[in-house]
Amino acid sequence: MGTPTVLSPAEQRVILNVSWETYERILAEHPDSAGPRFSYNEGTLGIMVLSADHEQPNRILARLVEEVAAELGIEVCLLGSTTFRREDLLKGFEPDSAFYVGRASPFWRRDVDAAVDPPDLIIEVDVSSSSLDRFPIYAAFAVPEVWRYDGEQVAIWRLEAGRYLESESSVALPPLTGAVATRFLEESWDTSSTEWLRRVREWARQQL
Repeated sequence: MGTPTVLSPAEQRVILNVSWETYERILAEHPDSAGPRFSYNEGTLGIMVLSADHEQPNRILARLVEEVAAELGIEVCLLGSTTFRREDLLKGFEPDSAFYVGRASPFWRRDVDAAVDPPDLIIEVDVSSSSLDRFPIYAAFAVPEVWRYDGEQVAIWRLEAGRYLESESSVALPPLTGAVATRFLEESWDTSSTEWLRRVREWARQQL
């Protein structure tokens, strides 16, 4: 394993230069989804150690997706931080949250083939400029949509012609915009969970 080139104590992120074989060995040594998350891009390994400040917005945004989808009658399947990796691309990632949206298959399958079934939507929480840029990884897997929270706002990014462009609204859940997602995330900080859910569901019903 190489020498760390970037260390951010607040975010607990490290970037290393390692081989694909080392990356796979590290994944095998960390099978617990509650442990560190790893991203790999052609020899560069990003390691993120989770914290409450990171996980809270991730879980709230994931809940927002599920609740809005349920009210709109859109099928979603939460994959959590499932590992997606392809040796032919020398790329791999473990998202904060990933979803299949609007399709019945492969919801029921035990194993996901990342070469065939990349997620439709990824949620990424990243408040550190020192972390590995994962957009090229997502683009190589052809992930159509990424929601990215930078500590201040949620931005929605769509894949177009091989690169991500910021978009006002979601393709996966068309009524949702980055501004609406940001508002609901901010409201969650000082609102009870039951009241927050009521507001989310009421808003979603109004979009029908």
